[in-house]
Amino acid sequence: MSVISDSLLSILNVFKSIRIADIIDILILSYLIFHGIKLIRETRAQQLVKGILLLIAFYLISVFLNLQTMRYLLKLCFQWGFLAIIILFQPELRRILEKMGRARLTQFALFASTEDEMEVNRVKECIDSVCEAAQELSSTCTGALIIFERKTKLGEQIATGTVLNCTPSAAVFGNIFFPNTPLHDGAVVIRDGMILAAGCFLPKPQKEELIEKQLGSRHRAAIGMSENSDSIVVVVSEETGTISVAENGELTRGYNRESLKKLLLGKMLSEQEEQEEKDSSFAGRMISKWKK
Repeated sequence: MSVISDSLLSILNVFKSIRIADIIDILILSYLIFHGIKLIRETRAQQLVKGILLLIAFYLISVFLNLQTMRYLLKLCFQWGFLAIIILFQPELRRILEKMGRARLTQFALFASTEDEMEVNRVKECIDSVCEAAQELSSTCTGALIIFERKTKLGEQIATGTVLNCTPSAAVFGNIFFPNTPLHDGAVVIRDGMILAAGCFLPKPQKEELIEKQLGSRHRAAIGMSENSDSIVVVVSEETGTISVAENGELTRGYNRESLKKLLLGKMLSEQEEQEEKDSSFAGRMISKWKK
């Protein structure tokens, strides 16, 4: 009983010694660890983490078995480990820093703008056109590459293509990606529900050696574009007609018109509609306070 009481007393003393600064410190560290794990799970960095954990396991074994040479070599590796992590995780670190820079802290709009509503409707119509075109192109095994620009502006890629600035439709996409036309091999960039440019060239993926060898140039370009920005890239395979989507360096395949539409609506409109709801509720509170 004395052991249990001493343990409980020690735990109680620990809680008594906790300050507000310690709680804030723990919350910040927990937040960073949570998003770090989330970042690793959403990227191919998971394989790199497994390799690092394997090296740590070897080091512990070498210490336990007193393997002097192995322990010395692993210790040298760990001394340069921080720099190695920065080099190995450079794409992932850059992506998370870009996300932090794109985050909007607050918005203080008091009334919903008619222009915002028109933009939402334009994006919805654009998504319908893209899904219809993807289905038609898939049925004829016509290759296509369509980029939805979000917060990261794609000026460098747009400069390599032809500016169109036209309303999207299945017929327009069909003409752009018709085989042997000048714009067929490039990508279409969509901004704010409008086709801004076509025939654009995209960057190569950061870790091209890890990509499946059966994927063609369109799929590799889509992965590379999604690694370098927060854009969503729709790909139609020229060989199989399969519809795929690339985001955050990851490629998912096997979409049809309905599933593609559901994905694009969720990605392109969910954040904007959520922000509009917050703005509306904020405006309601301000009006009610003003009346009082």
